[in-house]
Amino acid sequence: MSQALLKTCAGISRHTALTLGRAMSVPQINSTCLYHSKVIDHYENPRNVGSLDKNDKSVGTGLVGAPACGDVMKLQIKVDDDGRIVDAKFKTFGCGSAIASSSLATEWIKGKNVDEAAKIKNTDIAKELSLPPVKLHCSMLAEDAIRAALLDYKTKKEVKP
Repeated sequence: MSQALLKTCAGISRHTALTLGRAMSVPQINSTCLYHSKVIDHYENPRNVGSLDKNDKSVGTGLVGAPACGDVMKLQIKVDDDGRIVDAKFKTFGCGSAIASSSLATEWIKGKNVDEAAKIKNTDIAKELSLPPVKLHCSMLAEDAIRAALLDYKTKKEVKP
């Protein structure tokens, strides 16, 4: 099986792709697991992977999941005194589209103020990554994670020591 075809199967392991290659014809594999190049880029080179200190009052943490597919996404933001997001990190357990959606979301929210970040919609993420309808839930998780992180930050900010 060619390396180009294996790259289209970013959501499955090389071993699985090779095993499928023996069991299926190449067109079947290609139509089953074709990812857009932007998804592959974010999957192979995820941006902003990691964690921030959840006890820091300037850090908001959003933890969301999709029971139907098992994806879990943690997205964290660090906000400065002016309300600008100066850092964002994520950890995602899920498919290539979920990882790509998380990675893109962290790129987009860095540098925005909290109100601007709240305006990011799953449809924008899905469009940028060219997600097919069956993967739209991944972009919805990313939007939900952003909102949850913003809510956590605002809740911490309201609590006076």
